[in-house]
Amino acid sequence: MSDRLRSGSHLRLVPDAAPLDTSPIQGDLHTWSPITVEVASHSSLEPLWDQLVRGYHYLGYQKLLGHRLKYLAVLQGRPVAALAFSAPARVLRVRDQWIGWSAAQRHVHLDRIVNNSRFLILPWVAVKNLASHVLARTLARLPQEWAARFGTRPWLVETFVDPRRFTGTCYRAANWQGLGQTFGSGKQGHGYVYHGAAKEVYVYVLEPRFRHRIGCTQQPFCPSHRPPPSLHKVEDLQMILRHAGWSPALVPGVTLTEAEVAQLADELVAFHAQFQAAFGRIEHRRLGLAYLSGLLSTSPAKSVEPIALAFLDADAVRPLQRFLKAYRWDDAAMAATHQALLAESLAAPDGMLTVDSCEFPKKGTESVGVARQYCGARGKVENCQSGVFVGYTSDKGYGLVASRLYLPASWFTPEQAQRRKDTRVPPDLGFQTNPQIARDLLAQAAQTQRFPATWIGCDAVFGADWAFLDGLPPGTCYFASIRANTLVFRTRPRVGVPRYRGRGRKPTQPRVTQGRAQTVGQIARSKTCPWTPVVLAEGAKGPIRAEVACLRVYPAQDGLPREEVWLFVRRLEDGQLKYAFSNAPADAPLAALCRAATLRWPIEQCFQDGKSQVGMDHYEHRSWPAWHRHMLYVFLALHFLLRLRLRFKKNAGPDAPTGAPPRGGGVAVPSLDARACAGTRAISYEEKPHCLSLTQEEAAGAAS
Repeated sequence: MSDRLRSGSHLRLVPDAAPLDTSPIQGDLHTWSPITVEVASHSSLEPLWDQLVRGYHYLGYQKLLGHRLKYLAVLQGRPVAALAFSAPARVLRVRDQWIGWSAAQRHVHLDRIVNNSRFLILPWVAVKNLASHVLARTLARLPQEWAARFGTRPWLVETFVDPRRFTGTCYRAANWQGLGQTFGSGKQGHGYVYHGAAKEVYVYVLEPRFRHRIGCTQQPFCPSHRPPPSLHKVEDLQMILRHAGWSPALVPGVTLTEAEVAQLADELVAFHAQFQAAFGRIEHRRLGLAYLSGLLSTSPAKSVEPIALAFLDADAVRPLQRFLKAYRWDDAAMAATHQALLAESLAAPDGMLTVDSCEFPKKGTESVGVARQYCGARGKVENCQSGVFVGYTSDKGYGLVASRLYLPASWFTPEQAQRRKDTRVPPDLGFQTNPQIARDLLAQAAQTQRFPATWIGCDAVFGADWAFLDGLPPGTCYFASIRANTLVFRTRPRVGVPRYRGRGRKPTQPRVTQGRAQTVGQIARSKTCPWTPVVLAEGAKGPIRAEVACLRVYPAQDGLPREEVWLFVRRLEDGQLKYAFSNAPADAPLAALCRAATLRWPIEQCFQDGKSQVGMDHYEHRSWPAWHRHMLYVFLALHFLLRLRLRFKKNAGPDAPTGAPPRGGGVAVPSLDARACAGTRAISYEEKPHCLSLTQEEAAGAAS
């Protein structure tokens, strides 16, 4: 068959059964006669286009979705390139963020985008600059011909480049703009399936005023710092991980077999791949994987430099520092993915959201948020940083959910403006106390609806703040530790404005006129305090026993009684006393309160595991972004250890490791009678025994 092109040149076509002329076409573009680009759709050229793409394009050829337009580039009568344009991706994160349109605007104007779904330079063609030249020639005529055929003039062209095969050089040479990477999923049926093969996204603007026509405003767009390197670097890192000498004791309480240790590298790569949508470049993914690997390694030092030297090379120290401090990748998206995956493993209707602070001793004055303040790690006022953390606990296990660095009030004085700027503190950040930060983090966690919680647990710093307790998410009960000097009333006192006695200022404010407050420590030490022996948990060395007392009391706030709450007192075998308030219902069973007490422990264990296993306190970062990104990777490291426990299913014995699903559902409570509580109410209880399995480290935390 043959066909005369509109340009006057002749394209030598042969039947499908005859071989194509595959003799080499080489040289510089300017030495050849002009390239012609012709529409192949619905013409005698279309069978040849189909034959070439089906035979030589790595994706082959299937019928393209929606509107489609095929082009064939011809040089001296021989085909040299084939292109196709078709319907765009319905949702594409990096593209939609770059455009700045809303979901409704995308629905209306999506047909203004065209996807360059196929681009093939035939394998026997090696003409310099041919690809970018053909792209430019095709895009010059695409708007008019697309509008003539389909009635809509396109404003934007998009395409995807597989970085495992191509570098996208021809698109950049033709003035296309790189936006980042896809998530790595493909459409299957009515949904999407994750396949892990992320592609580079490029766009070309045909209508410069397209945002004005849409009615949207360009959002701040920060393309990633550097073009994607060769995937050999990523593959080299994965090879290093396979020979990294992983410890069989990586998972506490679990001794991995040789075969399971051999799987760790692949497990880690697959785990980190679930977060690759957060990265704009392959290099960022590589740096992140190396940092996570370093936190999980057996290295005694887990700051940036030793991690880079162990898993990358000496030239990667600075890039890894910038990765945490300044490189533009979406840590918020990573945190959201972490929370979604953690919730899949742990979410349960009767879970507990826990909040606590953790301090990190630091020398010097330049690290963000550092100041002389109380340091729990040292038990005294010390130069340190302090962070507020939210965790989640259920009978399935536990993990860390969110965090934020506490900035002392001294950091917000005008004299510290340059200091805040140097450490990249957000300009709109204002001073908040730890309880105020915790309230915001809990509200954000509750808003995601990923972590169902019956309880909110906190330590005495937060339990002493009534504004914090009163502002907790509705539908939850708090179990808040308190100090021994906290004042309460055993019975409701009489409150009123005192009678004026004729001298001094006339009273106007209500006061307690009858009744006396006492400290919870005095109540616990009194001979009338009703103690009940219980087994709180099963530890590595046997049951953890304690005596508990539950009383209904009226906390004193500014000298006046509040609403009635539970006072929960726990006396350990060494005589140490712990106190807590709970606004659980008056008929709450003792077993429920004892279980809530045990659910408070795991966040402390997370801190211990974080510091002893995954370098939570090894960081040397000074900036606000780096601190939060480091903590996010600590969350991921602890999350990975939890996934390994579930993966290898080694946590059924009494030495079950931290974060493992506990045996049973709570606390073993013996039979009680009315003497188990104070006042006029007896505490009901459940006959079913509850028991929590703890490691030796957890048992030590339970006793503290």
